Amino acid sequence: MNSNKQTDNPKYEGGPSRSWDSNLAEWIPGSEKYCLFCGAGFSKWAIGLPTAYELFDFNIKTYGPRENVKLNQIRNQKQIWDMNHPVMEAEDFIAFLLDQSVKTKKLVTWYIARRLAEPFIERTSYFETNFKTGARGRRIFGINDRKKFQVNGIKKAESFFNNLPWQNLEGILTTNYDLVIEYALGTKRFFYGDRPRLLHGPPRAYTTAAKQRYPVYLTGKIPIAKLHGSISLTEKGYCADGRGCITGKAIIIPPAHNKKISDSLTNEWAYARNILKQSKIIVFFGFRFNSYDRELMDLFTETVPWIQKIILINPNPEIKLLAEKIWPSAEIKWIPPDQLYEDLNNYL
Repeated sequence: MNSNKQTDNPKYEGGPSRSWDSNLAEWIPGSEKYCLFCGAGFSKWAIGLPTAYELFDFNIKTYGPRENVKLNQIRNQKQIWDMNHPVMEAEDFIAFLLDQSVKTKKLVTWYIARRLAEPFIERTSYFETNFKTGARGRRIFGINDRKKFQVNGIKKAESFFNNLPWQNLEGILTTNYDLVIEYALGTKRFFYGDRPRLLHGPPRAYTTAAKQRYPVYLTGKIPIAKLHGSISLTEKGYCADGRGCITGKAIIIPPAHNKKISDSLTNEWAYARNILKQSKIIVFFGFRFNSYDRELMDLFTETVPWIQKIILINPNPEIKLLAEKIWPSAEIKWIPPDQLYEDLNNYL
């Protein structure tokens, strides 16, 4: 940021890893409240996570025989599906597995969560001497884990957030299950709907050191609403890491044409509505406006009376036409991600 440092715009120690051409805080007037909506394209831009149509590349390093069996099962299901449905999309395959049986529903839910967590999972030394224990041999980085910065792109995402005008940011909404946003912000800069909030589990998953087993609290000022669930969300609540992707118990709503919002996400949708009601501008980063996301489309329609500007960070210029149909009276601006650092000042 510039020399006029905002006291309510905290940064990580060491500051952003990439310099920006302009100060975002100067581009959104202090009186104009806004919110950020991150779609799958944000995580794709930041660290290269797959979007829905890229999900089934099976790029997973398995740990133990159980994961091998699961991965082979989902791969075989996909091969059979592709032979019988060569022109249908990944969302159709997901919908098929969700409806086929309880077993296939659990399988595809596990795979999606596990695939999106792949860059943040590592083998532990415990695995080397206890191979048969399987799950105990790997862990996923905690939100405050220092090793998260070894993943290419987390610093990129952190830099983006560091340079937002935090003083009038009402909150962050996302349909992403991954923890890219949480990793970039850290527990001192966000919260899930209320504050402070105790997270379940130690900051490092599946470790044996007693000194690491202490409570983790969210103490930040920026609310995050994860509308389709998270790999950090289980029946116990939000965890200090994404352990749900390993246990298979993550609460997520897979991308499918028969998508139904779970009752367990009622609070997240309530938080989202509150954030939107306080905003005049919505900045969408990597969101596709899929027609089958009916609940989301209805949510956006509710905002038409008060939203004044929509900013779309997206490689596809046609996304502007979709936004114009939802907000016909709002000012719509489009920014391709590859011009983000150069052109965002022209729109905010």
